[in-house]
Amino acid sequence: MAAYTLETGAILMCPHGGKVQIVSANARVRAAGQSMALATDTFIVTGCPFHIPATPPIPSPCVIVRWIVTDLRTRVAGIQTLSRSSAGICQSAAQVPQGPVSIVTTQVQVET
Repeated sequence: MAAYTLETGAILMCPHGGKVQIVSANARVRAAGQSMALATDTFIVTGCPFHIPATPPIPSPCVIVRWIVTDLRTRVAGIQTLSRSSAGICQSAAQVPQGPVSIVTTQVQVET
């Protein structure tokens, strides 16, 4: 199934409303004027308010996204790209899975 490619301008969020910033090592291939996101790029979550229910609550915000489903056919310099059909898990600093990343918007010019 075709899906639009993720690029550094895509809007992603953690399940608790934190924003995901894409830090890409790709400076060669662009989609809609922005670097295409690669499965090996860094996806930093900021502003996640999640706390583990306890007394008192324990802060456990999402800090990073790890991708579990990437594009199978599209690569940049041999590295798999990401698209709207990709699936990622947000993780805390202790690498505890916190839930799926939400892909809110992507560019609409390049499909995988």
